[in-house]
Amino acid sequence: MNDRRGLLIILSSPSGTGKSTLAKRLLDWDDDIRFSVSATTRPPRPGEVDGKDYYFMSHEDFKRQVADGEMLEHAHVFGNYYGSPKAPVQEAINRGRDVLFDVDWQGEVQIRNSDLAPHALSIFLLPPSIAELRRRLVARAQDSAQTIDGRMDKSWSEISHWGYYDFVLVNDDLDKTEENLRSIITATRLRRTQRPGLLPHVRALQAEFEDLS
Repeated sequence: MNDRRGLLIILSSPSGTGKSTLAKRLLDWDDDIRFSVSATTRPPRPGEVDGKDYYFMSHEDFKRQVADGEMLEHAHVFGNYYGSPKAPVQEAINRGRDVLFDVDWQGEVQIRNSDLAPHALSIFLLPPSIAELRRRLVARAQDSAQTIDGRMDKSWSEISHWGYYDFVLVNDDLDKTEENLRSIITATRLRRTQRPGLLPHVRALQAEFEDLS
């Protein structure tokens, strides 16, 4: 039996808050943390591998899995479906491996309403200010001014749902935020629901007491 059950770690934030950088740091920090592989109905792009980059499936298969409760969360984006298959996550949890999810608040709510919710840990990242959020988006030099404006318009909608999450961190310092994320994950791994060996241990203690009587 594993010493612990794995965690389903949900990391959400508006674009530009540092989520991708922190997610990569968490993956580098602990080999027991794996990034969730999503399913999609869009065609594979050159170089993408089924089961590694995405689970590629037809619209019919995707909708069947949703109907059968085999998707933890899903969304329809620009004509295609995206979602998180439940079976690989359940297997990881049983093996004591943590699965990291990069989803928005709607995905978080869907996971919270699933039967894997007892193993979920949700963390929302806030920027230190809206001005700093825009500065970071501009400094990335990845998007046009129009795209940045669109991300900024969407950011408040995302921030307004911060209350759904277990933990909320203000990412004003990457190193400090990473340290806090590690502390949160380490502590949550010790949660009673994540430690299947506790009940047999308590029963063994009880048997010892009975032998003494």
